Formats: sequence, structure tokens, C-alpha cells
Amino acid sequence: MSSTSFARSEVVENLVRDASMAPSMHNAQPWRFQYSRAGDSITLRADPERAMPHADPQLRALHLGCGAALFNLRVAAQHAGFRPVVTTLPDPDDWQILAHVSLRESAGTIDPGLAALHTAIAERRTSRRPFDERPIPDELADRLVAQARAEGGRLAFLSGWHLSLVLDVIEEAELSSAHSGDPDEQRWVRTGVKLSDAATDGIPETGFGPRRSDGRAPVRDFARGRSETGDAGPGTAAFEHMPLLGLLCTEHDHPSDWLAAGQAMERTLLTATREGLATSFATQALERSELRWLLRDPVWGAGPVQMVIRLGYGPLGRPTPRRPVREVLEVVQ
Repeated sequence: MSSTSFARSEVVENLVRDASMAPSMHNAQPWRFQYSRAGDSITLRADPERAMPHADPQLRALHLGCGAALFNLRVAAQHAGFRPVVTTLPDPDDWQILAHVSLRESAGTIDPGLAALHTAIAERRTSRRPFDERPIPDELADRLVAQARAEGGRLAFLSGWHLSLVLDVIEEAELSSAHSGDPDEQRWVRTGVKLSDAATDGIPETGFGPRRSDGRAPVRDFARGRSETGDAGPGTAAFEHMPLLGLLCTEHDHPSDWLAAGQAMERTLLTATREGLATSFATQALERSELRWLLRDPVWGAGPVQMVIRLGYGPLGRPTPRRPVREVLEVVQ
């Protein structure tokens, strides 16, 4: 391999490493990347072996996670000086090919706004800890809404009766999951020190967070009797009574919308991280079709809800494991 090829391969590995820092349902990391030396391009593919047939039968959440990885890849490429050109769903005969990213430096345009988000990729965490009971400034809320809109999503912060409704629906979904069990959740939750320390995917025990003793923040109980303590030391904690929740919606509900929602979600999360906010997700109701549609607000008439994001001022979560780049990246001529 020539020195030029070696240097390019190292750059691509760094790009894929950043892309793989994206959040995904239960940290399943359902993506693969293929770098073509001849085309100087990266293809993002879905990894169906990491799909969740019980909680995500339509593969909507899989597309969201891969969309977040695609956004990270765009940010990393811009930061590295590339002008990437992205084509989503380029092959109608192969649903697993989710995006094609050309790295030819003269092809696209420079976006300083994307490059500026690069440091937040490594800083972003999913925090299942209590947040402060204080609102974020209106200017910041407006900026987060604009960030989601830039990627084709619509973000709306909840209040009043709609917030209460959404919290009720999420609590119903959480109780149902606790009683009936979730085989997908069981597959990806890692308990015990040895398993948690060795895992390169899934949710380790250190990422569970404390159980909620008070408040209405929609935090998921990943322990479910499997662990007595979470990453807070004590096993329980008081959470927010009025959590700040944002609904991320799209106009339609097709794979292209799911990919756009994943990019809008990650752009929002990285911006929030840069501004000192902690974030997490509430996906319980989204995993049940009969409850997902109840989350919509009939007054402002947005399209289907793709994600419920919890934001606030509080401690960042601990980093979750990531698969080595060699497991997710294939290099071809």
C-alpha cells in the first residue's frame, strides 16, 4: 500500500469511528461501512443482524440510528476538510444500502456549521440521571428547533396537557414492558461486571442510571430486578416533575423520512451538547404502534412522531461501548 493510500485509509477509519459514536436503540449499532478506494466514497449499510423484530418490526428505529451515524459522518468529513456529497437510498433494489457519501473534495460545499459540531460527537452521552428543574432559554430552544428543521425534521417542545398526555402514554408503555418482558431489550442489556466491561455494544450496567423514586421524567428501568444499583451509586433518585421533552416529527413515515429524522435528531443532540445540555430518549411508546400515534398533537397537526427527546441541565451519562472500527468498516478497491 502506498503512503498516500495508507494515509487515506487512516482518515477514513477516523471518519467511521466518529460516525459510530451515534446513538442507536439499545446501543445495537446497526450499521456497516464500506470504503471504495477507486470511488473515494463511503457506503453506509444497515446491519439486519442487529435489528429488533419485537420492538422495531418496521426497522424504523434502525434507520434512525443509521441516520444519526450518517450525520456524524457528514460532520466528521466536513471537519476533516472534505466536501461530502450524500445520496440517501441510492439503490431501490437493496434496502440495506442507506447512503452513499462521496469524499471527492471538490464535489460538494463547505458547511462551517457542521464542522463546528465535531467536538460534540465524542462529548455527547445518553444521560439517565436526574436533570435540574429549570427551563432552557428561549433562544436556545429556538436554535434547537432550527437545527432539526435544517435536516427535514420538526421539533416541538411539550407543555400543558400535551406533556401530561405524552408522559401518561410513556408510563403505560413502560409498565407494559416491565410486565410482559421485551426480548430485544433482554438481548442488548449487559449485566454483571465481566459482561459490562467486555461488551462492545449494548447497554452496560454502568449506563442504567438510578431508578426513579419520585418525579415524572420518562427514564427506562433497564435493571428490572437484574441490578440493585446503577451508575449513581444509590439505587434510586428523584427526577424532574416537569421534564423538558421534545417531539421530533417528520411529514411522512417512510424510510427516507426515518433517515432524515435520524440526522435531525443527531444535529439537535450535538447542538444541545455544545450548549451544555444533557440528553436522553424515551422510546417506550414508540415501540408500540397503537401508542405511538397517541403521542401526536392534533392541534398543531405534525406528522408521525419519530423520537421523544428529554433535555435539561444535569450530569452527562457515562460513555457506552463501541465496536472496533475493523468490525464495521470494509475497504475495497
